[in-house]
Parts: sequence; C-alpha cells; structure tokens
Amino acid sequence: MEPPAILEEELNMEKDIVWKSYFADKQRYADIINGIGCGGAPFIRSTDLSDVDGQTRKGKTRDLLCRSAFGVNFALVGIENQESIDYAIPLRNMSYDVAEYEKQAAEIHREVRESGEKLSAGEYLYGFRKSDRLKPVITFILYSGKEPWDGPTSLHGMLDFADIPECLRDMTPDYKINVIEIRKLEHTEVFHTDVRQVFDFIRCSEDKKLLSRLVESDDYYQSMEEDAFEVVVKYANASELAQARDYRRKEGKVDMCTAIREMMEDSRQEGLEEGIREGEILFAELIRRLFADNRTEDAKLAAEDEEARKQFYREYGMID
Repeated sequence: MEPPAILEEELNMEKDIVWKSYFADKQRYADIINGIGCGGAPFIRSTDLSDVDGQTRKGKTRDLLCRSAFGVNFALVGIENQESIDYAIPLRNMSYDVAEYEKQAAEIHREVRESGEKLSAGEYLYGFRKSDRLKPVITFILYSGKEPWDGPTSLHGMLDFADIPECLRDMTPDYKINVIEIRKLEHTEVFHTDVRQVFDFIRCSEDKKLLSRLVESDDYYQSMEEDAFEVVVKYANASELAQARDYRRKEGKVDMCTAIREMMEDSRQEGLEEGIREGEILFAELIRRLFADNRTEDAKLAAEDEEARKQFYREYGMID
C-alpha cells in the first residue's frame, strides 16, 4: 500500500492537471484577468492571449502563464493554483515573477549587443538602454482551500522586523502578492464565463443545502461543461458526485442538478436511518435503566406511550 504522502502527491497532480486543462480555455483565462484584475471590465479578449513557457532558469515551472495584449503593449499574466496554505509563497511568487523579468532583460541585453547603436558606456556595459522598459508581470494565486488564508500576502509578512527602526522598515523593499480566496468570493457576477459557476460551486460545497439551492437556481448546472465538472469534483472535494458522469447530455455535458438531487436524497435517507438507529439505542438504554431500578410497570408504559417515554428520558437526563 502506498504511503499517504505519495497518495496526496498523486491527488495534487491530478488536481493540477484538471485545473490547467480548465484554464486552457482562453475565454476563462481572460475572464480571470478581467474579473479579478479589472473589476469585470472587458479589457482582455480570448484572442488577446497567447501561451508562454513558464519554466524558469532554475527549472521551476509556473502553473499557467499567458502573454496578454493591451493595445500595442502587453503584460504577462500568470495563474497559480493553491489548495494548501504556503507560508513562504510571497518568496516563491516573487522568484517566478523575477525570473520573467530576467528573461526579458536577457533578451534586451542580446538586442543591445547586436544593434550596432551608439550607446553610452553604461548602456553597453549593462546591456540596457535608457529607453528600454520591461513588460509587467502579474500573478493571480487562486486559493481553494477550506481553511481561511492566514499566510503572508507580501514579502514584509515573512520578515522579522523586531527591534528594526521604523525608518529602516519603510525602506525595506516589499513585494505584494494577489491571493484570491475562492471560498470567500461573493461577488462572482464579475465573471462572464462558467468561472462564476465553478467558483460558486466550490464556495458552497461545504453546505449541501446551500449547494442544492445554488444548482437549482442556475440552469447552467443542468448542462455543465465536462472540464468544469472535473474541476468542481476535485476542488470541492465532492467525490460523492463523481457518479454525475452518468448524467451526460449531448456534447459531453453533465447534468449536475440531477446528481445533486440524488445526493441530497441519499443524505436524507442516511440521516433518517441514523436517527432510527440512535432512537433504538436510546430506547434500549432507557428500558435497561428502568429494569435496573425495578420499575417494571414504568418500562411497559415507556414502550407503549411516547409522552411517558419522553418523561422518563428527561428523568434520567437522557434528553433535555
């Protein structure tokens, strides 16, 4: 049997795969940029995005990275999946972003050396002209974990400033990161693709009644895209909904509404059966106590009369 750590690693790899597959759709990727970065304003279209190799010089690889065109300019926008809290993530995120800036600087350096332009000593020596500019690198960290994020959201949050003068603290460079807690996102109307339904599902997944109301209120869940379905099953820890694959419609879409209804019915049935078992155990204990106290007639009464039975339960402190 494989150790838990190996199983957990395999599960995380599966989640990364379905997440990356989901955001391979550029409309969704653009929706994240517009919804989170621009308050829902449609600055970016799917056609403005192109994939970029996110591997750094040190061999580390980002989850997702796209070149995002804004008019004649562009920015590099990354999406990182995070399910557990990483207390060193500002440093990791900063290393990713710096690696992208270093790639750009290296390309400029090569152009400078090959340009044949008349340059100042400093421009030629350092391979960077006075007019050169780097393109912005922006990273969104999508946190889907159940625990509220209590990790640092900037480099300063990782630094020990004890006894360091305030003036020096203010001069210490900071690096802010963008952590988006999916389970706390309430205003998902800023999204215009099924990113909204996927995030809503994850947000409501811990409350089956709330989840049921959600899927019943939105027709999308009656014909859910299969890659979106795979994301919610993995990230909402809704393995009990895996059988929803049986409720396929045309073009590979999944009817989540029917699956949720059956899940709720199963839960109600399980709760009813559990209640019956608990009631039987409680009644058996009451009868045992009554006989132990030589209250034979009361035991017979408890078996025949519900109100009398409740009174005996209260007498023995078995119910409030």
